[in-house]
Amino acid sequence: MNRILLVDDEPDILEFVGYNLKKEGFEVQTAGNGNDAIEAARNFKPDLILLDVMMPGLDGVETCEQIRNIPEIKHTLIAFLTARGEDYSQVAGFDAGADDYISKPIKPKILVSRIKALLRRLQRPIEETPNGSSMVFNGLEIDLEKYQVKKDGIKIAMPRKEFEMLSLLASKPGKVFTRDEILERVWGKDVVVGDRTIDVHVRKVREKIGNNYIQTIKGVGYKFDIV
Repeated sequence: MNRILLVDDEPDILEFVGYNLKKEGFEVQTAGNGNDAIEAARNFKPDLILLDVMMPGLDGVETCEQIRNIPEIKHTLIAFLTARGEDYSQVAGFDAGADDYISKPIKPKILVSRIKALLRRLQRPIEETPNGSSMVFNGLEIDLEKYQVKKDGIKIAMPRKEFEMLSLLASKPGKVFTRDEILERVWGKDVVVGDRTIDVHVRKVREKIGNNYIQTIKGVGYKFDIV
């Protein structure tokens, strides 16, 4: 049974969405603010967190950032559930480590479908490479079994989607992966994400490992190549 943490400052939403998720067989816990969400995530260890952006006090973006810094749940899927559709809000969410963005209002059946698509990512293994469970490139080590990245021997904190994208590109150095291919392989066919999702994740990965590994092929996509 998959565990879902539902976070929203509106009790009606917690009750309505929580009821529909439980009816579909999910184990659900709820939280009404960011601080309670962080504590609940630490104790409940959910597979997925549905997180409202606009909350008083600690908002959803700040909450997401703090949850991503908790080692034992750093790979938990996080989807923002919000009525806001502005581009800057989505970018801020992905910057904070979110995996998806779901706009309210949304019909229960569609929400459940989106959630199941998200959860399928947890069962989809990262592509194996001829080198086994780890790949090493000029001081950069990517360990597929431990979901761990090291640069010059120093561990780098990296959310699941950033890790999966980096692993995909590094699995075939020199190969150009189109944007559509990256979206399908990392986010899945059933998940709809914003146009800037890949750009945000590439930028975050470059900030962590440097600009010498992922190359932009204008109008096409990205490739992993050491320059």
